[in-house]
Amino acid sequence: MQPTSVLATLTGRDRPGVTASFFAALAAHDVDVKDVEQVVIRERLVLAVLFDLRGDPAALRNSVTKTAHALGMECEVAVADDPAPRRPARSSRSHVIVLGRPLRPGALSHVAGYIAEAGANIESMTQLSTEPASSVEMIVGAADPTRLRAALVRAADDTGLDIAVEPAGLRRRAKRLVVLDVDSTLIQDEAIDVLAERAGVGGEVAAITERAMAGQLDFAESLRARVALLAGLTVADLDVVRDGLRLTPGARTFVRTLRRLGFHVGVVSGGFTFVTDRFVAELELDFAAANQLEIVDGVVTGRLVGDIVDRPGKAAALARFAERYGVPSSQTVAVGDGANDIDMLEAAGLGVAFNAKTALRRAADTSVNLPYLDTILFVLGISDSDVAEAAADDPAADDPADAATG
Repeated sequence: MQPTSVLATLTGRDRPGVTASFFAALAAHDVDVKDVEQVVIRERLVLAVLFDLRGDPAALRNSVTKTAHALGMECEVAVADDPAPRRPARSSRSHVIVLGRPLRPGALSHVAGYIAEAGANIESMTQLSTEPASSVEMIVGAADPTRLRAALVRAADDTGLDIAVEPAGLRRRAKRLVVLDVDSTLIQDEAIDVLAERAGVGGEVAAITERAMAGQLDFAESLRARVALLAGLTVADLDVVRDGLRLTPGARTFVRTLRRLGFHVGVVSGGFTFVTDRFVAELELDFAAANQLEIVDGVVTGRLVGDIVDRPGKAAALARFAERYGVPSSQTVAVGDGANDIDMLEAAGLGVAFNAKTALRRAADTSVNLPYLDTILFVLGISDSDVAEAAADDPAADDPADAATG
């Protein structure tokens, strides 16, 4: 007997036992469940069940309708002539995270329109967070994921929203190591600029930085030139600068949540070890790599000690730390803001450009342009309820320095 494809949708006020009762009504008939979706929003439940029915559709409709009425709910039953279609293959499904502050319905309409124009379909949508930004996660089926990604890049440009796209599947859930840049990523400041101001050479250092950004100097050459201008600073000066550096809003929440979820978290910086040492201790980071200032008799000499952590050096550090913890590169995440982070983001399983320059945004898998570091958690599919659970037993969670989450 050819089965009949049936979609039954139950709606109404949620309470314990509703799902069990509904499936008990279905169990009285000869059905094979093909797809299920259930969502609860503010105590309103929507349960949709797609199944193949061998038997009388009218009898089934009568049965589930009676059950729904007994529950004080409504049920719609749609019968088709063809057998139930299969879900798209997992390889054609993507997680699409949309972030905004605020997240308005007109913008979501534009995003959904771009998805439809790409020949893709939104299979489900879930709210991930409301603070410090609103975010929703969509599961999108697409025959051409490349076309979908290109459409969502245009959608982000048109709406001003942050939109992240990542293939669905086990690899997304298996991320285990996160590497952060420091200056203008983990912290709000550029440490070398603060040092330069304290040394009275802010203008000279800025001029060298500008030449490097224009491609006239490579990073290593420009770093040595800027460090040379810092000669004469004392350890006491370094301590003052280090203690005055400001964490990016949401940084504590970001690190704490990832560590509670079992991630290894650390920093790789083109800056200096006297800075990273503070945050390794303060945030309980697992690892760090940075450049070391030479200090003799308590005074900065203007030279560096050891190898320079430059653009390729950052990627090498990512690989080194991943190997240390036995994490494949596909399960790593790198976050940065500048061209010096390009190699590191390209080497990671997921590269996130955070309030970044154009060159890095082009190289990254996704970009986040909100000024809160913990919004990147939502790109990883971590919800605000997960964040709250991670904070529940941490007395530092209410630290006012973590302004994004209070």
